[in-house]
Amino acid sequence: MIVKDVMTRNPVYVTVETPIREVMRKLYEKDIRHLPVLEDDDLVGIVSDRDIRAYTWPLMMEEEAGETYKSPELDGPVSTVMRSDVISVQPDSEIVEVIDMMVENKVGAVPVVDAAEGRLIGIVSYVDILREGREFFV
Repeated sequence: MIVKDVMTRNPVYVTVETPIREVMRKLYEKDIRHLPVLEDDDLVGIVSDRDIRAYTWPLMMEEEAGETYKSPELDGPVSTVMRSDVISVQPDSEIVEVIDMMVENKVGAVPVVDAAEGRLIGIVSYVDILREGREFFV
């Protein structure tokens, strides 16, 4: 099985300038855990709900309950919290190799990039893989 059989096509993404508050909103509204980060259509990072929690946890400790979302720090760009050491795969990558990569690097999703054009075309998460692989366990 290869990535293009499992991936989510045309994924939701953000740009490096997107405010952290907007990233939080997208993650919540779309019920997703990972967002690729683009700059001039190039993949430059990825941000997860865990990255956001790690950033907002200290704010929650300083703020009154319920005030964290109003914090001016959340107006800053996602580039301050994203991981720039993003691992990406190609649509014809073998799923087994992707699973090994995800486990080794302790990531829950990897962006899928078209090798010829160098543009983001999808994302594959552990949920996508489990959903597809479920049939092997029943």
